[in-house]
Amino acid sequence: MRVEEIQILAADVLAPPPDLTVSAWADQNRRLSSESAAEKGEWRTDRAPYQRAVMDAMGPASPYETVVMMWAAQSGKSSLLENFLGYIIELDPGPVLLVEPREVDAEAFSKDRLAPMLRDTPCLRGKVADARSRDSNNTILHKKFLGGSITLAAANSPAGLAMRSIRYCLLDEVDRYPASAGSEGDPVNLAITRTANFWNRKIVLCSTPTTKGASRIEQAWLNSNQQSYWVPCPHCAGPQVLRWENLIWPKDEPERAEYRCEHCSRMIADWQKHGMLRAGEWRAARPEVADVAGFWINGLYSPWRKWGALAKKFLADKRSVETLREFVNTVLAEPWDDAAETTVDQATVMARREHYRAAVPFGAVVLTAGVDVQKDRLELELVGWGRGEESWSVEYRVLPGDPSGALVWQELDTYLERRWPHETGLSLPVSACSIDAGYESQAVYEFCRTRYHRRIFAVKGKGGPLPVWQRKPTAKNIRGEKPWIVGTDTAKETIYGRLKNPTPGTPGYSHFPADREETYFEQLLGEVLVTTYAKGQPKRDWRPKPGVRQEALDARVYAYTALRALISMGLSLDNEADRILAANRPRPVPEDDRDRERWLGNRGRKWLTR
Repeated sequence: MRVEEIQILAADVLAPPPDLTVSAWADQNRRLSSESAAEKGEWRTDRAPYQRAVMDAMGPASPYETVVMMWAAQSGKSSLLENFLGYIIELDPGPVLLVEPREVDAEAFSKDRLAPMLRDTPCLRGKVADARSRDSNNTILHKKFLGGSITLAAANSPAGLAMRSIRYCLLDEVDRYPASAGSEGDPVNLAITRTANFWNRKIVLCSTPTTKGASRIEQAWLNSNQQSYWVPCPHCAGPQVLRWENLIWPKDEPERAEYRCEHCSRMIADWQKHGMLRAGEWRAARPEVADVAGFWINGLYSPWRKWGALAKKFLADKRSVETLREFVNTVLAEPWDDAAETTVDQATVMARREHYRAAVPFGAVVLTAGVDVQKDRLELELVGWGRGEESWSVEYRVLPGDPSGALVWQELDTYLERRWPHETGLSLPVSACSIDAGYESQAVYEFCRTRYHRRIFAVKGKGGPLPVWQRKPTAKNIRGEKPWIVGTDTAKETIYGRLKNPTPGTPGYSHFPADREETYFEQLLGEVLVTTYAKGQPKRDWRPKPGVRQEALDARVYAYTALRALISMGLSLDNEADRILAANRPRPVPEDDRDRERWLGNRGRKWLTR
């Protein structure tokens, strides 16, 4: 290469970037790909005008060092990250680190978003080596270009977060990151530390929020200038932030949802939303914060989500705590308040006790048991489950005896082999049982080892954001040599959330028999969820109430884990309910065994017979 050519290349690298904002670059150059966009073709910021200020805050001319996006799902967040990456590659090169929650997420972003953008945006073609070539400058997780590079890493990989200095730190879905990257500490802090050598660094954090008080993106938002997007009413021009409580629809007609202006109370149709967005503006609640720009947007603003569709989703999601929580996090972009959801009034729960017309009431179609092991007894709860995981506590039982001996386990075995009369006239077996293996573990393993075919599981609880039940067993689980690890914190959050459901017949509602004693409810509500801080990071723990035992709560947790085990194996409560309760009223079972088999049908034998 001649000296003149080297000088020209050096001048290109060292020259300041053109006076072009990120949004202007995107409008001039970006082409959307079919792999990652519903609307293929030219990028138009005017399609969602609230995106303009966010992109421009990322650019070199912006006074902000950090940009925080607490955004609803399907509002364009990932596209803004792509646009910023394209701008960096062409106009302001430097080393980039993009962090995703897991390596599989980083690979998906590289393949489904970054690679199509490099292919379909003309000004970026050829700036990064072909991924199919043998050039090590372009792998799935590391790409080089003139003057910079893009490294994609997983938040749980300390090596990926600490291997090189970076100028641009892009942290995607930070609320899904683990609490620690291996043993190295908080992955957000680890990644940001890599930017310390750059005076012109840019840090972007974005995510839908999760739990109030423990949400990374919520904390980052609270430390920002807290901007929200204000739009004018098309009738009175009154400025306002779109809030869910102002979305109104006629009864049973959510598709006709409209927005009620908080100033003039006139109704605004969905087709008027685009004009409101075009005339909107970002306003900061804390303008004194000069270096951190925070942007919050909920799903009501999204041009890709109709108000009627959101209303229909809300009506479907509000039926259970789990789906309502997802709606609050991903549509409303608001953190879920676990403290409110896990504060349950004991008197209110006791007031729902009722008389059952049979041992197993009509709505319950599957029985599971949970067993808590104590030094001188076993305590168990038998729970019936119906549609939407509505539950009926059938019986709470204490089996006295030393769990290191054989007698108490013989009594438990006899109990679990019983069939229970159902209000239809059927008799239901105990379809699954989870037994706590935290105490007298060897005795629990020996009991469960020969009963795995009856879906009797040895389990150990573990705190943290774990699934209630693992999807895949190991050989040691099946042989009974190792317990199943169950997410007890997740199960407790679910149980407490459902105890707040006041409406019988809805998903998750919890029924209790009329003769259930007060001590049971004291134990069922015997823990509280508290948030503590370790090295500045929030940690949520379940703590026992002083002087209150928790055996009933533990037994209910294990009964619920047994249900989740059945569901992981293919059980559908709705299908069971459709089959057993098809007549919509109790009716006797024919005495003749062959008639009874025909009435049940082949489909039900898996769960109702052994």
